[in-house]
Amino acid sequence: MAPLDTLLAGLARERSTGALRVGRAGTIFLSEGRVTYMECAHTPGVERVLAARGRLPEAALRRLQADGGCRRLLEEGPVTLGELQYCVLGAVLDAAFFLLPVGGNRPKFRPGEQHWLGGQWYFDVAGLMRECARRRAYLAQIWPSALLDTAPVRPLPRLPGNGVMLDSVQWEVVTGADAEATPLDLAKRLGRSGYSVLLAVRRMAAAGLLAPPAETAPTHAKGATTTRATKEGTARHAAGGPAPTATDDATEATKDGAPQAAGEGAGQAVGDRQGVLPRRVPGAADQRPAHDSAARGLPLGPPISADPTDLALLMRLKKALEELS
Repeated sequence: MAPLDTLLAGLARERSTGALRVGRAGTIFLSEGRVTYMECAHTPGVERVLAARGRLPEAALRRLQADGGCRRLLEEGPVTLGELQYCVLGAVLDAAFFLLPVGGNRPKFRPGEQHWLGGQWYFDVAGLMRECARRRAYLAQIWPSALLDTAPVRPLPRLPGNGVMLDSVQWEVVTGADAEATPLDLAKRLGRSGYSVLLAVRRMAAAGLLAPPAETAPTHAKGATTTRATKEGTARHAAGGPAPTATDDATEATKDGAPQAAGEGAGQAVGDRQGVLPRRVPGAADQRPAHDSAARGLPLGPPISADPTDLALLMRLKKALEELS
């Protein structure tokens, strides 16, 4: 069975119109090969986002969905065209990020089927894939391990310092965390995009504000390498060889990966004793991935028709808010 992104690219080349259902994971709606909307079971859709913002109850949105659809929503509802554009943009990008990597399902294409909000904005398939790749690279730049993405969010009971500054999403995550909800659980509960919550969680992890997940944190691998090197040196000493030294340990660690900076191991040891996640290297967030779309001269996100000027501006605004918050 072909991967979902390959199948979607084929439908785009054939200029297909209809709905590609990916089991219970979600649905991708297309019109002449362009994506008009995406639904993902793990992320909130436009209906949930508008309800969470107090714009319209979900029951009222369901009634509009069955009677009049998008046109009636804009004519009679308290939602402006710009707000709806921004919500659709966020919902589609969010769903694409979590839906496209899904495997193990047998997608079924239903020709002619459309979403009630579809037909208003169009997203280029190749552009969606580029944007998903950029987002994954940016998440890895903030915090390299994906373990936090599926583990319950557990803020530390005590701050690692005297004070901390949180943005609005981080504050909602902290107040909504119950030691059981994962980032995507919190996203649906809060009516926030799943990606924005992942950004908040990884930034708090980098700041040392979250307890590590049950599995070993990513930077513990260096400590494990040093421990293994020490054991090997001890074994050599027992067999009549020289006693192990700190230089031997550092040399062994360097063979397995990048050499540690001075004092890095000590800092990790303190972090392990306190049960906090180690801090990332200062200034790392200011660097851009080498394959970032802007660095290669590619458009920031998917090209969108229907009203290209307004939606292109919204795309850039959304990206700037995500990276500067």
